[in-house]
Amino acid sequence: MTRTLNVAAIQTSYGMDLKANIKKTEAFIREAAAGGAQVILPSELFQGPYFCVTQEEKWFAEAHPWREHPVVKAIAPLAGELGVVIPISIFEREGPHYFNSVVMADADGSMLGLYRKSHIPDGPGYQEKYYFRPGDTGFKVWDTRFGRLGVGICWDQWYPEAARAMALMGAEALFYPTAIGSEPHDPTLNTTLPWQRAMQGHAVSNVIPVIGANRIGFEPWDNYPNGGQLFYGSSFIADHRGDLVSELGRDEEGLVAATFDLDYLQTHRAAWGFFRDRRSDLYSALASPRPA
Repeated sequence: MTRTLNVAAIQTSYGMDLKANIKKTEAFIREAAAGGAQVILPSELFQGPYFCVTQEEKWFAEAHPWREHPVVKAIAPLAGELGVVIPISIFEREGPHYFNSVVMADADGSMLGLYRKSHIPDGPGYQEKYYFRPGDTGFKVWDTRFGRLGVGICWDQWYPEAARAMALMGAEALFYPTAIGSEPHDPTLNTTLPWQRAMQGHAVSNVIPVIGANRIGFEPWDNYPNGGQLFYGSSFIADHRGDLVSELGRDEEGLVAATFDLDYLQTHRAAWGFFRDRRSDLYSALASPRPA
């Protein structure tokens, strides 16, 4: 019997109200599940606004231990109710440490573990090093009900070694929750196409589908260049050739969705030889957890 994987990603705006953001995400998850999606990807840090535009200590209060996080406590049971897999993006606190993390909820509602973002940006509008410690989990893939899945987080998406590490660990699809938009230091700079092309390259080089979920909308901030941050959406799904098979625009709210034949992709991936001819000694450390 052919193994197929039905995937979807959510593109929407988010505000200050945690409960409203969870409710909004839940509605899209239900819509995607009703449409046949088996794995549903919300965007990065959908618990609230993308607060990393500035450095304000008040935001540390919004982090929680991952098993107790209100987003996880709401969304993981929903995965079990609907029988779907959901990578859940959260602001995590572990003791004195803070991470940008994803908790993988399987289709029975169980939590398979978490991945902590490895690459942390630090620049105008994306001052994440103030908030997040570099991840110490190593790159992760999970055996879910519907396939073996890898997840990177936003800035990870620019690094080919992250995608390759997950592919070497047997990932059958790669998911990237994201929050990216305008650049306050240069209002003429538009990174939409490079953002997509980087991940399309991961799809080609690893012969694997790639799913990217971004937020939309203008999020105002006091005393911030241009009055706030504008997120450019453009969420997409790329197939193993890097072709965009589903895509939303810069301000559309909704879902992207696609279906993939995992057995075909496994054979096609073997035929390309990218993993047969790799230098194993160059990649052996990529998937190892970092020391604390």
